[in-house]
Amino acid sequence: MLAKLTSEYRFFQTMPHSMRVLLITNMLYALVLPVVEIFMAAYIMRFFNDTSYVAIFQVAMYTGIIITSLANGFLLKSFKVAHLYSFGILLSGVAMVGMMFVENIALTGLIVAGTLIGAASGFFWTNRYLMALNSTADENRNYFFGLESFFFTISNIGVPVIIGVLLASIDGVQFMGITFDIYKGYRIVTLMVFLITILATYSLSRGKFDNPVQKDFLYFRFDKLWNKQILLAALKGLVQGFLVTAPAMLIMKYVGQEGSLGIIQGVSGGLTAILIYLLGRFAKPKHRILIFGVGITIFLIGTIINGIELSMIGVMVFVLCKVFFQPLHDLAYYPIMMKVIDVVSKRENRNNYAYILNHEFGLYAGRVIGLGMFIFLAFYVSESFALRYSLIIVAVLQMLSIPLAKNIMKESYLEKDEK
Repeated sequence: MLAKLTSEYRFFQTMPHSMRVLLITNMLYALVLPVVEIFMAAYIMRFFNDTSYVAIFQVAMYTGIIITSLANGFLLKSFKVAHLYSFGILLSGVAMVGMMFVENIALTGLIVAGTLIGAASGFFWTNRYLMALNSTADENRNYFFGLESFFFTISNIGVPVIIGVLLASIDGVQFMGITFDIYKGYRIVTLMVFLITILATYSLSRGKFDNPVQKDFLYFRFDKLWNKQILLAALKGLVQGFLVTAPAMLIMKYVGQEGSLGIIQGVSGGLTAILIYLLGRFAKPKHRILIFGVGITIFLIGTIINGIELSMIGVMVFVLCKVFFQPLHDLAYYPIMMKVIDVVSKRENRNNYAYILNHEFGLYAGRVIGLGMFIFLAFYVSESFALRYSLIIVAVLQMLSIPLAKNIMKESYLEKDEK
């Protein structure tokens, strides 16, 4: 076993230095993401006791992503990409600290907090894409995203368990004349997260990442291949918003409290993490569509079972399917997207960031449509109807992305443009 781990470490050491630094930084930030994706939604759900407020928070967050993704393009003309990435990591910690330490957060405060956290995410994700694109090649992107997904999956198992236990054990405890409750527990977690963001920014400082040579990045007309990729991004965005909010909503309503989040996520997460690492390590670019299709099919099955049996059992099955789906989907999706950027940026002789920014608009369109549908069904039909059927609708629509991704892959490999 030790020999195997040593062999894998040696293989990791053969990767480019900048790629390794980025992976280590993302591993540290992976400890932060579960707090944003799971416990922020749980915190809002506990505070407002209404799932529609979680959806409103998500719309504000996604709007913040778009605002800073656009601003980031201008800032890249004057600042290093690594510095902007680090700023996004730190800003996410600051925004969470601010939200958690407000005693009575109203709807306006919720929207402001969501926009700020989205702004941090915009700096994080767009610069992450740019650095990953420039520090990897098509032949090692499966490995990059497989190892990254391995980190994220392990964090999605361990972090919720640790936080869930902390929140459950701290409630009602008295220490030095202070009575702790769930809300003080959230604040302690948020301060710990902020310390991790500082460590992640230090890690990133050890790498060397280049800014785009061309400065123009804002375009409105693109190659037909890229337009297909944007449609694929919109389909991804359609389901992506639900993956952030739906598990917390469903678990808080039908299963239990925050401690249940970690237990349910951890049931299948370990197996998924190992599977994703092995796929990233050994799968070839030609296997991406198979991985993509299997992940989406698993998600569809989970939503159907949740729709039929909207109870503790149905929710548990859905969350387990979601744990398998998300890393499988990302493992295939991001290398496909980056291969397309490699091709179309050469065809059109444009800044890579032009496509990263436009990709965020595609994701945003899908996210707003999906969450808008959920909010509409929750307000005008019922909350349980929205939780039961909106997931099935987006999962069925997501099946359309399988033939679309296959067509994109076929066209992107028609011309030789390997790095």
